Amino acid sequence: MKSITDRMKELIAILDEASSAYYQGKDEIMSNFEYDRLYDELVKLEQESGIVLSGSPTTTVGYEVAGELPKERHGYDVLSLDKTKDVNVLRDWLGDMKGVLSWKLDGLTVVVTYEDGKLVKAVTRGNGEVGEVITANAKTFVNIPLSVPHKGRMVLRGEALIKYSDFEKINEEIENPDEKYKNPRNLCSGSVRQLDSSITAKRRVYFIVYSVLDSEVEFETLSSQLDWAAAQGFEVVGRSVVDKNTLADEVALYTERVSDNDFPADGLVLAYDDIAYGRSLGRTSKFPRHSMAFKWEDETAETTLKEIEWSASRTGLINPVAIFEPVMLEGTTVSRASVHNLSIVEQFKLGIGDRLLVYKANMIIPQIADNLTKSNTLVIPNKCPVCGGALEIKQENGTKTLICTNKDCLAKQIKSFTHFVSREAMNIDGLSEATIEKFIAKKIIRKRVDFYHLSDHRDMITEMEGFGEKSYNKLMQAVDISRKARIENFIYSLAIPGVGISTARIICREFNNNIDKAVDAGYDELVKIDGIGDVLAKEWVRYMSDENNRAEINDILKEIDIIIPDEEESSLKLTDITVVITGSLNMFANRNELKSIIEQNGGKVTGSVTGNTDYLINNDVTSGSSKNRKAHELGVKIISEEDFVNEFGLM
Repeated sequence: MKSITDRMKELIAILDEASSAYYQGKDEIMSNFEYDRLYDELVKLEQESGIVLSGSPTTTVGYEVAGELPKERHGYDVLSLDKTKDVNVLRDWLGDMKGVLSWKLDGLTVVVTYEDGKLVKAVTRGNGEVGEVITANAKTFVNIPLSVPHKGRMVLRGEALIKYSDFEKINEEIENPDEKYKNPRNLCSGSVRQLDSSITAKRRVYFIVYSVLDSEVEFETLSSQLDWAAAQGFEVVGRSVVDKNTLADEVALYTERVSDNDFPADGLVLAYDDIAYGRSLGRTSKFPRHSMAFKWEDETAETTLKEIEWSASRTGLINPVAIFEPVMLEGTTVSRASVHNLSIVEQFKLGIGDRLLVYKANMIIPQIADNLTKSNTLVIPNKCPVCGGALEIKQENGTKTLICTNKDCLAKQIKSFTHFVSREAMNIDGLSEATIEKFIAKKIIRKRVDFYHLSDHRDMITEMEGFGEKSYNKLMQAVDISRKARIENFIYSLAIPGVGISTARIICREFNNNIDKAVDAGYDELVKIDGIGDVLAKEWVRYMSDENNRAEINDILKEIDIIIPDEEESSLKLTDITVVITGSLNMFANRNELKSIIEQNGGKVTGSVTGNTDYLINNDVTSGSSKNRKAHELGVKIISEEDFVNEFGLM
């Protein structure tokens, strides 16, 4: 039987590994829900035993600094916060004082120093005592002032983060699902701590200030301090001044708004507005006493695991997805959640029929919180679900994954073919992965141009299960429609690594939508294009230099007609127009379809309503939603989908 100290040692090792993944941008190995549960268990054991072991995360802050970036010791306390999930505890802590309630941003803490009005230094929190110097990277943050009106010395603490909309856009550019980033926080951590600042610049990192650590200007209250920081040109965290009577209502309001946020937030922070009073309380070894974090009590639901779906990818990685009885969480029905990898499957000791506790991380992403029965009976497949080839378990950086070893695995071809026919690529309607799998198995499809020769296999197709004359004719009609393709959609269909639809459009416009010039573009031409960096340029040249790729491009071009966008009629209509889309749509299949049309016409689509937003598209114009309320506050025009399309003549 394990002793208390043995369990404490075990917990410290598990939490340290999870913290490393959390702060250094590695693959996620544990949910926040599970981390908090184990952390709370460790705290309880320490309190009960009176023992605190060396290296316990209850006495350390942040991550241990690693890598090649310069290191620097902080001259200020850069601590984490004590936390609670109980509003009553928060109210008792505040007492009769006034407080500032703000978002607890989920990114990477950075301390910036200005002298003589210039940004001179930026350092990550690191372990709370020593951080990494990232000054060159910080200067590429989207919204950080490089110079400010105040000419004295000032030191500010804030959060570097990547917005959900930018995170999704970056992931859209990555065709390989195995290489997509797990969440904005991990992407931000890896982006901020790059050795090459050009990479940071491309990731669109924002900096939001939440405290002034040092300045010649004296402030009595935190709220006035943050107002002053905003006047210096900084984006400052959203906040409200509260007292014990208004606190609960404000917490409820923030809780309602979190699902509409375009930036990651994993809770709230309550700080005493009276700065002198907060400082007079001092600190513990790990926490300052002037602030406390509030973590949402995650809404959980109990359900039954029906199956694990083993999804094969183009690289051969087999991804486990939990399928469970549908439950309501945060106002929506969920029935599936990614389990990420074999390590997490083993951690939860899964088995079909187990009772699961599920929740939404940050109220957005469905996750498994716990397995209540832990039968540990799940059979890990030894054959690929697609090709039947042998599967192999690989372990890298402490994470186990399942890999198909068959280099000719059907799945490795299906994904690229599915991408080719997808809506934003060649848009051949009616070709599901299952249908493409059948076509490949019967050797109807061997390369992408074969989609335009399906008529050569009419008899074979009409005799296939689920196909008949009517289905065949409908498919042939879709193939014929796809023969007229916009140039950027064709480029996107090629699945060049890193080249999504937006990037394809940028490159095509640079070469005046001339397909020959685009295909022959050299590295030096490409890196001069705004938004195209070294990596993308090299991938483009590598792809276009491959004889087989060029041969297939030429073969496809013989089958299709490239449509060149009319710049006057199209791209200039929405120049400098910023749009937010919310609610359900009637004229378009989904938001991505409307977003694509807006971008084709020179507009920009963002995820949240700000002072820079020109239109909020919402078919429920009179809705009391948080986005509608924000639009009313800022004077942003709320317009229906149909009225927007008609106003700009988009269809």
